[in-house]
Amino acid sequence: MKKASPKTKSEWNNDWYDTSETGGRFVRKESIFRNWISADGSAGPSGTGGYKAEPGRYHLFVSWACPWAHRTLIYRTLKGLQDFISVSYAKPYMGPLSWSFEPEQGRIFSGVGDDDEYIEYLYELYQLVDPEYEGRATVPVLWDKKTQTIVSNESSEIVRMFNSEFSALGANDIDLYPVHLQTEIDALNDIIYPKVNNGVYRAGFATTQDAYEEAVYPLFGALDQLEERLSTRRYLTGAQITEADIRLFPTLVRFDSVYLSHFKCALKRIVDYPNLWAYTKDIYQIPGIADTVNIN
Repeated sequence: MKKASPKTKSEWNNDWYDTSETGGRFVRKESIFRNWISADGSAGPSGTGGYKAEPGRYHLFVSWACPWAHRTLIYRTLKGLQDFISVSYAKPYMGPLSWSFEPEQGRIFSGVGDDDEYIEYLYELYQLVDPEYEGRATVPVLWDKKTQTIVSNESSEIVRMFNSEFSALGANDIDLYPVHLQTEIDALNDIIYPKVNNGVYRAGFATTQDAYEEAVYPLFGALDQLEERLSTRRYLTGAQITEADIRLFPTLVRFDSVYLSHFKCALKRIVDYPNLWAYTKDIYQIPGIADTVNIN
């Protein structure tokens, strides 16, 4: 393999989020690569397309630490896409130059065998696609080996592609976003994402007390609400596991190890919620899910 050579600027800037103009509030930026893979290569919901579902064509760059990347790994497992979608794992520590990779894990499959190139840092992948790119380099990244470009870095859309667009190739027939539950799933996502998934970050990365309280109290209010909901059902929508559960689980499984102390979300632990704790363990024990979790 040889080192990839993106046309980079003289210095890469991967500074953390600036809260000086937001009253101390952490504001997450929108993902910018929003293309779509479809069964026939047609355009997706965002109007972009041209990427056809094909075995072995696509590759995920992830970090074990990232909950957004985690949901894509869970979908890959539950849908049985391991033979269709390959994966690279970043080193555990994200330094000032973004996530980094060992050479074999940074392979970008631009050639054949030893002719493949590799990236050392994730930002290099972004700048291979867009030499002028200046934003943060985040995971997950869904990479197209065939056209050497980033298809998507938006996890909520990657999981939808994994759920529906690889069925004709032999993906498992489990439907995590069934039509009859979509309205309910979307309503749950509207609570889970801002208050729980992103809520822990809004609390942990707040730089004023007011911004912290604006995040931490709604976070635990949402956990209380979900605890009550799970008192009458196994999963969030009933007896069937769905996208809503897969979006919640990565936050819950990290909560007591990371968010409780490091992110200052310490009003309660998940183990103090009988239903949420049992629910987290239940999902963890689904075949294949434990292999997507690496707390260390």
